[in-house]
Amino acid sequence: MNFDLEYIEKLVKMVSDNELTELTLEEKESAIVIRKEKELVQAQTIMPQAISAPLTAPAAASITSAEEKKEEAPKGTPITSPMVGTFYLASSPGAKPFVEVGQSVSAGQVVCIIEAMKLMNEIESEVSGKIKEICVKDGEAVEYGQVLMYVE
Repeated sequence: MNFDLEYIEKLVKMVSDNELTELTLEEKESAIVIRKEKELVQAQTIMPQAISAPLTAPAAASITSAEEKKEEAPKGTPITSPMVGTFYLASSPGAKPFVEVGQSVSAGQVVCIIEAMKLMNEIESEVSGKIKEICVKDGEAVEYGQVLMYVE
């Protein structure tokens, strides 16, 4: 894979300007990963011999996340974000929220909306029960896999 510096700079600018958190381009055994952490945008080129090292770090992070989720299990069944976006409790500003703490929900019921790339995605509960806790504030950015609320 042969990327020139100007091309990489354009990709970094695209990540920064479009509120993306990560961009990965792969070709055969090479890849370029541009990852935005907080306000820092960094570019990294992965060559075939270096592929095994970067892949071990995310695996360790996944294990930590799984262990953290196990600790949170007593709160109830988590409803997690299936994507990166903006969390909304209601269909529009000033509208009645889809759910509130203490409210009963059934499987398949819409509990919130995640806006991603100007598309409104309805998030449904996978279980029936009562909303025990809403972990995200309305209008707050959420990450993939982040716990949005717990159903007891």
